[in-house]
Amino acid sequence: MSDTNADDDTHEEPTDEARDEPTFEAAEYADGSVSYPPHPVGPNGAERVGSVDLREHEARVVTWTTSMATPPGVRAPNTLAIVEFEMGEEYDGPPVRALGQVAADPDGNAFDVVIGDHVEPVYADELREPGAGIREPASQAWDGFRFRPVE
Repeated sequence: MSDTNADDDTHEEPTDEARDEPTFEAAEYADGSVSYPPHPVGPNGAERVGSVDLREHEARVVTWTTSMATPPGVRAPNTLAIVEFEMGEEYDGPPVRALGQVAADPDGNAFDVVIGDHVEPVYADELREPGAGIREPASQAWDGFRFRPVE
């Protein structure tokens, strides 16, 4: 499966800023399925053959919730969304979905989202304060992706 379609004039090349960010990686399998998070073997037992950067696909909010009681170091309130990525007609598998925090506005409040909103994944170098948890900060990654509404 290709991330671009040669017949599609609407494909935009990633910006320099997007190229510098880590990819929002999903796995592509020999049977044509794609899953997130990536695994060595696909849902139907197929071998992994590649990767897909989910930043290159539109996503819509399937559902969302706001948690008021968050783990140490996670902003409160914390809005989370399940989003479904639009993989295109060449993809014939089940929906590719991801769960993540909703990005914050300049005032630090999570953007408002509703079911059906278009969102885009945006990289965050800290999804939570590394020193606030019970684990050693160096023992795990604290970065990842949040979802920001597309206007």
